[in-house]
Amino acid sequence: MKKLKLYLDNCCFNRPYDDQQQTRIHLESLAKLHVQQSIAKNEYDFVWSFVLEYENSKNPFQLRRETIRKFSYRCVQYVDESSAEIIKTIAKPIVETGVKDKDSLHVACAIFSSCDYVLTTDDRLLKYVSEKIKIINPLQFVSEMEGNL
Repeated sequence: MKKLKLYLDNCCFNRPYDDQQQTRIHLESLAKLHVQQSIAKNEYDFVWSFVLEYENSKNPFQLRRETIRKFSYRCVQYVDESSAEIIKTIAKPIVETGVKDKDSLHVACAIFSSCDYVLTTDDRLLKYVSEKIKIINPLQFVSEMEGNL
């Protein structure tokens, strides 16, 4: 059976560093960490990109930046800058729907690499619907994978 291929965007990676006193944030953090454990157990394939690399490099918190970067080595596919023109072409109609530039590049990288899901905690991005890929928050993803929906 084919493993699902996942793309986690930057806000998803950073969710555990947000204020955990808010229930939604805490639950999304736990779900994101569960997904990462599942990736580490080789249950899902994981894609990393030059867009994630760039965004993560701008993180002002060194430990967070390094922790996220370290996890990137678990990827089974890396979308590098040599694909940037194709990524921009894929992203263009996504931006035209109102999705922010960087978010559209994340979605485009995921589509380019044939991911099944983009995991994000960005409410604006979660509103974008595509026939090419499913965009979902980590809590919904875990619930869907465990048959609780």
